[in-house]
This record gives sequence, C-alpha cells and structure tokens, in this order.
Amino acid sequence: MGVSLTRAAQWTTASSGTHKLESTPMNETFLKEILHFVEQLSTQHPQEAEHVFEEPLQWTTTLVASDFKTGYDISDSVVQSQEEDGQGRPLLQLSPPVVYVRTFSQIAKMLRLADDMKLEEVRACLEENRDPVGKILGSSFADIWDVQSDFVSLVDNIKEESQGKDSEIKINLFLLLQNLDKQLLNKCLQEISDQVSLDPTAVKNEVELLRRLCTEGEKRVLKSVRYTSDYEFSNGCRAPPWRQVLGEICYLVIEPCDTEALHITYSTAGVFLNGHIKQEGGENGHERRSDIYKDLVTLLKSRSPHFAENVNKQDFAAQELPSTQKIQHVESVDAEEQGQPQRSYEQQEKNVHEKWRQHTPYKAGGKKKKYEPCPRWRDLRLISPCGTAEEKKTNKSSGEKKSAEMQKKKSATGAKSKMKAEFSASSLPVLRLSSQLKSKTPAGAMQVDAFSESSSESEEEEEQPERRAENNTDLPSEYWQIQKLVKYLKGGHQTATVLTLCAMMDLNLLQETCQMAMRDVGGLEVLLNLLDTNEVRCKIGSLKILRKISHNVQNRRAIVDMGGLQSIVKILDSPVKDLRALAAETIAYVARFRRARRTVRQCGGIQKLVKLLDCVPDLTNLTANQEKDVEVARCGALALWSCSKSTKNKVAIRKAEGIPLLGRLLKSPHENMLIPVVGTLQECASEESYRVLIQSLGMIKDLVKNLSSDNEELQMHCASAIFKCAEDKQTRDLVRRYKGLQPLVSLLSKADNKQLLAAATGAIWKCSISVENVAKFQEFKALETLVQLLNDQPEEVLVNVVGAVGEFSQVHANKAIIRKSGGIKSLVNLLTGTNQALLVNVTKAVGACATDMNNMAIIDQLDGVRLVWSLLKNPCADVQSSAAWALCPCIENAKDAGEMVRSLVGGLELIVNLLKSTNSEVLASICAAIAKIAKDRENLAVLTDHGVVPLLAKLTDTTDDKLCCHLAEAIGHCCMWGSNRASFGDAGAVAPLVRYLNSKDTTVNKSTVMALYHLSKDPNNCISMHKSGAVKPLIRIMGSEDEMLQEAAAGCMRNIRLLAQANKEDKLFYRQ
Repeated sequence: MGVSLTRAAQWTTASSGTHKLESTPMNETFLKEILHFVEQLSTQHPQEAEHVFEEPLQWTTTLVASDFKTGYDISDSVVQSQEEDGQGRPLLQLSPPVVYVRTFSQIAKMLRLADDMKLEEVRACLEENRDPVGKILGSSFADIWDVQSDFVSLVDNIKEESQGKDSEIKINLFLLLQNLDKQLLNKCLQEISDQVSLDPTAVKNEVELLRRLCTEGEKRVLKSVRYTSDYEFSNGCRAPPWRQVLGEICYLVIEPCDTEALHITYSTAGVFLNGHIKQEGGENGHERRSDIYKDLVTLLKSRSPHFAENVNKQDFAAQELPSTQKIQHVESVDAEEQGQPQRSYEQQEKNVHEKWRQHTPYKAGGKKKKYEPCPRWRDLRLISPCGTAEEKKTNKSSGEKKSAEMQKKKSATGAKSKMKAEFSASSLPVLRLSSQLKSKTPAGAMQVDAFSESSSESEEEEEQPERRAENNTDLPSEYWQIQKLVKYLKGGHQTATVLTLCAMMDLNLLQETCQMAMRDVGGLEVLLNLLDTNEVRCKIGSLKILRKISHNVQNRRAIVDMGGLQSIVKILDSPVKDLRALAAETIAYVARFRRARRTVRQCGGIQKLVKLLDCVPDLTNLTANQEKDVEVARCGALALWSCSKSTKNKVAIRKAEGIPLLGRLLKSPHENMLIPVVGTLQECASEESYRVLIQSLGMIKDLVKNLSSDNEELQMHCASAIFKCAEDKQTRDLVRRYKGLQPLVSLLSKADNKQLLAAATGAIWKCSISVENVAKFQEFKALETLVQLLNDQPEEVLVNVVGAVGEFSQVHANKAIIRKSGGIKSLVNLLTGTNQALLVNVTKAVGACATDMNNMAIIDQLDGVRLVWSLLKNPCADVQSSAAWALCPCIENAKDAGEMVRSLVGGLELIVNLLKSTNSEVLASICAAIAKIAKDRENLAVLTDHGVVPLLAKLTDTTDDKLCCHLAEAIGHCCMWGSNRASFGDAGAVAPLVRYLNSKDTTVNKSTVMALYHLSKDPNNCISMHKSGAVKPLIRIMGSEDEMLQEAAAGCMRNIRLLAQANKEDKLFYRQ
C-alpha cells in the first residue's frame, strides 16, 4: 500500500483527470491481496484492527442504507455506526454515495456487506485515497516508508509523545502494512519474472566481458564498469520492482578513457543513457537521454572513439574468447543456449578457483578459511588444493599435459558415451540462494517422516525453480570434490570405481549443494549406468548414493527422465537382499510425483514390491538372514506407501494380494516397520474395497492398539486410518469394542502437533456418527475438549472438530453442554469462513443446536441466522443445501420467525431462485425451508409474488423420495394463500402428487396426503385426483395408525365425495 501502490500498481488517467487503476492481472492480484489482509486483520490482530485512523478513508461506495443491519443507526439514507472514537465521532458514516471509515474493523464489516462487490469497494477506496498510509498513521509515517533509520527515530518520538499501548499498536500496524507492501512487491516480481524478454544472464556475461577490458597500461580500453546496485533479485534483475515493470533490468556506470562517465540503463528494449541514476531507490534520472542500442559495445563505440579504435584490435578479440584455445581438448561440450563461448573443464575450474581466492573473506587471525578433506581422498589422490600457489603454477605450466590426458580419456571411454558429462558456460555450477539459509542434515539420517504427507493421484509435485547466486564464490569445497569424483568415476576401472563411490559416500549427500552438484556435473547419469553392470559392489554403492540425493526434487525428476527408474525396478528381482532393500527405498523417495508412480506400475514394480513384504516380522529371536528379510519388507512398505498415492496403484496393490501381507506386518513390534505399513493402509483406506478388507482381516484391533504408542507419527497414521475406515458402522462398533475411543480422546491433549490433532479429531468425528459412541465419548468429557478446539486452529483441524460437534449435538443433552462451554459463539464466528467443507459442517452443527430454544436465542442475538442465510449464495451446492437445512430449525424455533425472515432483504427471493437448481439435495432442503417460511401468511404472500407456485409444480415429476417428501410438504403449506390451490392444479401438480401415494416411504405418504387434503378444497383438483386414481390409495391410508394421517386422508376423501355428490344432484336437477 506504499511503494507497491504508488510505483508498481498500474494507473491510468480518465477524461476527468482522476487516476484509476487499470483492469490488469497484476492490479487484480494487488486488490485480492489487500482484501485478504483487511479480512484477516480483525481475527489475527484485533487491537490493530480497532486502531482509529488519523484521517478517515473516504470513497464512493455502492452500498446503501438498507444494506446495513445491527450495530448501525439508520436515519433515512444516512448510516452511522454505533461505535465511536475517543472524540465521539462514528467509526463509519455513510452519506450516499460517500462513506467515511476510521478503522480496519469497520472496513472489514463493510466488505462483508458488499459481498460480490468486495473488490470494487477496495478498488474505489484505493483510487480515492492515493496516500492511505498517511491517512491511517499520519504523514510522519508516510514520509519514512522506506527509510529504516528515520523509522527508528520516529518510533522513539512516538513513544515519548504517546501512551505506551497506543504507540505499540501504531508501530505494529505500520509494520503490518509494510509487510503487506513487501508481499505485494513480491507478487509483482513473480508476475514480471516471466516477462523479461532479455535474459539477465546475458547482461552479466556482457558486463563481465567489458570488465576484462579494464586493465592498466597502454592496452587499457575502459577505466571501470560497475553496477549502481549490488542487490540482485531472484529473477536476476537489479532494477527495483517498480522499474522492472517497465522492462528495466539493471543500471551501470562505465568510465571510458576519453570521455566522462556514462550512466546506462539496460532494459529488455535495449541499452540507452539515463539521467544519472545514483542509487537503487532513487526516482530521479530514469528518463532516456539517448538512442536505444542493441548492446553495450555498440553504445560505447558511439560514445568513445578510444573504445571503438582499440576494441577491434586482434589482441582484444583474443581476450574476448579466453578459452577458444582449449576447446579441442574438451571431452563432450554443448554450445550454450545464450551463444556464449564454450570453455573446457580445466578453464572453468581454474577461473572459479581464482574467483574463490579473490573473494574469500579473511578471518580475524588474518588467514583464509581452509577446507580439510578426509584422509581417504588424499590417499586416492583425488584432491586438488583450492587457493594454493602450487595449483596456479601447475595450471599455467602443464596445460598441454592436461589436454593430452583428457584426449586419452576421451579415446578410452568412447564406448561409454552415455557416461560423459556435458559442460557449458551456462551450466557452471552455482549455489542456490535458499541453501545459504539451510542447515546441514546429518548424512546418515534417513528419516521416515518425509513420507508423512498424504496426497491424491491428481497432485503433482511442483517443480521448484532454482534460484542461483550471481557468481561461484560462495560454493563450498564439497562441490568441487564431487566434480572431481565424478570425473574419476567415468574413466576408472572396477576397483577405482568402488573406491570413488566410497569417497562420495563420505560427503554429506543430504546437503542441497551436493545434490545439485551431482546433477550439474553429470553424476546422475554415471550412477544410473552403474546399475546396469554386473558388479554387486558398484550397484550397492550407486544405490546408496541415489537413495540420498533423490531427496532433491530436481534429482527425482532427472532420474525418471533418464529412464533410471526402470533400472531400479529391475533390481527388485535381484537375489541379493541388500540390493532389493536399497532399490525399494530409493523407489520410495523417487516415486513422490505422479509420473514416477505411473512408471513403477507400468514396469511391474507394484507386484515386485508386494513380494518383498513376505516375511515373518513378529518373531522375537530373529536370525541374521531373517533380519535382512524384515529390512527388505520395511523398504518395500516404504515404496508402496509412496506408490499408494495413485488410485490405479491402489488397485494394483489389491490385485497383487498386498493387503493380507500388510495386515501381517501390522503385528510387528517395531515402529520403523509399523509407520510405513500403517501409512500405506491409511492411504489406501480412501477406497471402499480396502476398508472392507481392513475390517474383515481384523486390522482394526491392531490400529486401535497402536493408538497408545509413544510415537506420535504412528499414532497419527493409525488415527487417520480409523478416520477413513469409520465410515462403516461395523468399524465404528469395532473401535468401541476394542476400547479405542479413550485413546482417541487422549490424543486431543497434543494440540501442538496439528497433523496428529487433525487425524484424531477426524477419527472422533466419524466414530461419533454412532449414538452409542457419543455416549461413551461423554464419559471422557470429549465434547468440552472439542468445544475448546473451535478457536485458533488450522482449517483441517476445524473441519473435523466442527463435524464432531455436529454429531454430538444430535443428542439433546449435549446441546446445553455446547451452550455452557461457549460453543455457540465459536460456531457462529466460523460461518464467515470460506472453506467449503468447514461451512458444510458448521451449518450442520448450528442447525442441530438451533433445535434448542435457548441456543436459538443466542444464535439470533449473534446474527447467526443472517450469516447462515447468506451462505445460500455460496456457489458450492453442498454449502447451499447444508445452509438451507440449518435454516429450518432456526425458523421453527425463533421467537418471531416471520419478522426475522422479513428483515433479511432479498432473502425470500434468493430462496425462490434456488428452486431452479439442478441438485436434488439443494432442492429438497429449499423445499423444507419454504415449508417452514410459508407458515407465516405475510411471508407466504411474498413467496407467491416471487413465483414459488409454478416452480414447485415444475418439480413434481421427480422420483427422489427425499425431494418428494419435502416438496409435497411445501406445496401443502403454500396452498394457504389466495388462489394458490387452483394455481397448483392449473400447473399440473395434482396428478404427479397422486403417484407419490404409492411410495414405500411413510414420510412421503404423510406429506403427500396433507398436500392433497389442502389441494382438494378446490373442485377442479378433486376431479384431477379422482381421474388419477387417488381414491384407492387414500382409502388404504385411512387405515393407518397415525391419527393425523387418517384425518388428512379422510378429509381428502370427503372433499372428493362431496364434489361427486354435488355433481350427481346437479344432474338430477336438470333431468327434472
């Protein structure tokens, strides 16, 4: 809202001269981010949201006085909030069409009222308040938006002048707004990063080339070349984001030998002189002051005769391509995409080592940092000392010797072309920016928790873009060690290959730099080729390395792209158990995205992995051979866990008879075995066929038993499996029988572990569908604990908690517990969310609580009915139907239901329009709500005016019993107004209703008879009933034990009979 709004947002000028935000994707992104910030501020930072602005924000709004309800004083068209600031001024005032707002909380409330027009309100506010920070916090804050030192002094002044609490809130709000501004700029960067037509890498290459010309003596061409900013953004640009929007990449200052310094802008359109930009944040000097040139050399030739004269000389031309003399010695080199010259391996290594020596910082003692390799590398003579005089001397004196050696290796390894690395200048290994912030992971820590996340087949592992540093000076020594080791792997004999693999395993291969190096220098291809050899030791070493480096997303994809997964799957048939275990564990890490899982299945890997599970894990005294079998089974379970995220793989596992084997492994006493086994089961339990097998094979008992484990990850997977399996009533009974309800309740105390909490609350929710389980849960005070979890929890936890509360509230005694525990207010607050699954459960819980009169009074007081009604506008059909079902008890138990419904402007019209829905559940719920609303005559009149009669009549051809029941009930109540009975008959609703009498559902029969009774008061409808054969079913229903049903059927028959008798008498009269 500061820099982003004034510089990065895209503005236009209308004919009136006022600035408007353009309708561009970037501006839409800004508006959505600001809207989200305002909506979340009230809940996450309530004190800051209530802070009163220095000046009110004012803009032209689309809202009118009728849109405002409770909490506002309305006089004609003027609206004022009942809340006031310290000087007695209302925090919100509407004088149509202008609104004045003084707090963020009032803005959030107003945006909720705006509903579909939220973004337009935000747009209008920003357009008419170009300096929002100044109005919110004061001009002093707006002046120092980007200057940290001024901000510190301003904070000191505020603390001296203001009270402590007010100053802290003001400062916190300033920091929140500044953080929002940074987020908006990051969005801007992300938006424009794909739009830079000129690659910033090409800019760097040209600048580096010119820097080589900044020498001393007679051959000097340029004095200096430098950037105006040392900071580089993630997309490679150095220009500020608000200038990147205009296509600018960076700014340079170049000093020729014969003219004054040139201030240059490098943009996507070309290179030109600017007005002397002095620093990164400066706003002056961006204007173009020359023609646009295609590159820096062309511009410099036009401005510096000395540069134009000397740059074309032969000695400088040779300097442009320092590596051309060695290209012939490179083993296998690809041309760069950017057209840069190719460089040999030796030249790359030498240049990077020289840069390392130039930029390595000195320690306090004055000595450079030294990297100490392990003794084994020295013994293998694989270490090239970094930064020593000997190396520099060697590089200078033995160039021809190195070239001859490389040429010899090239001829010796011609048959292994697949194992050669491809080097180019553009692929020079550089360190990711993110890796500087990550700590190193111990090399031996093969953690199982990497598989704890569950995903569906449709979820593709997002490829993370690599953000790399500008130069190679930050690379650790391990990178170059891996480069040398891969080089020896390519040309070495069998013993050297094994020793080299051992040396590789001494490195921290879980470190991101090492993983990246292995891919950059061609090590992955070499390791995969080793899997096709017949040497077991080479295969084991290769798999151990692949197992670790496949933790990296790009490495996983590279392995699949190279066809390495097929080779790994083949090893699953090896007679060597260590190989099978390593292959399975590697598959477990590689098969983390859909394409890899599909490849495993197509290669027959699922059947092979299932065979690995065949062992005897529950023996107390295992031999060494049996222990290997158990380890193979554990690795097989790990691989199946990853593969089971695919629906087709789940089918393949079931067809391969994998479930009985998993059930047998479930009895293992070892946690490292149980975690992947239960993880696979809970992943597969989303399929009904698996749930039946898990129940029939007696696995529920073992799952319940492991709920009491000390391992939280195992507890989480067991609870998740029960969550999915408890859809079936028999499973819910088994959980209760095996005393699994109390362990589930005890897991609620571990509120810090959100994944475990989500799984436990999910299991409690599904188990509480059975009333017997609810009674048992209440012995452990589960409901009180669940109500406390309704606040400050992530959505995945809230969905399950609210679902459980909804099931508990089906028992009448629990409704009072929810009210006394403060659960009603928490549920109503959740009605303002956006998560559709959460809204479905919340409306169900609110509807169940509303059947209690005391609860309904609280819901009405908290404006809960209006919030539920507003959810009828939600595009999700499940939310619409759930909201409509919740409205039924709310209307039925409200003190003045008729007046309450009428106070909701546009509510009745919305209800009637939903009768046009194509979803049968929505239609049934809306019909049920109409039946409740129509009990009030005034509301029934409004419904009739909105055309409810023809819409209800149009639905009568349905065969859905649930819809038939509520539709007939709605028709029966709508007959009570005016000529609606005749209108239903004219619309053809009578004959289809008669067919409902043949339904086997007694509720359908009851509501249909009541409707026919009211319709029979119109003579024409009686004739239609008689023609449709209503008499016989009505006579049968008259024998029902339900007195109301008897009376309605008898009344209907009476009306039909009276009409027939009147008709008969009329005919006799005319005969006489």
